[in-house]
Amino acid sequence: MRRRYDLTDEEWNAIESFLPPERKTQGGRPPKDRRHRLNAVLWVARTGAAWRDLPDYYGPWSSAYSFFWRLQKSGTWGKILEHVAIEPDFEQMMLDTMIVRVHQHGTGAKGGSTSKRLEDQEAD
Repeated sequence: MRRRYDLTDEEWNAIESFLPPERKTQGGRPPKDRRHRLNAVLWVARTGAAWRDLPDYYGPWSSAYSFFWRLQKSGTWGKILEHVAIEPDFEQMMLDTMIVRVHQHGTGAKGGSTSKRLEDQEAD
């Protein structure tokens, strides 16, 4: 079952080749699927939650963090971002509202001239 923040098959196919190869089982517990680990990292990135708040479905938070850190140290994140930035799909967009001016009537200020009110206060 695909979860809300998990990669689609199309997204996975676009970036799978950038990830390090799956390691061979050397005894002990078999490694987690790379897609599953990447979905765990993306869940943290998309929700803004702390690593320790990672849902149990994704496994231990420390494993997801280790996977993220290994990709960071190897420069893989930069390669992935360069690749996905070539063809934006505009599925998700963000606007910085700090540059959008508010209409004069939407500021919430009381109407009237400020100079008149200052004159009235000085007269008292």
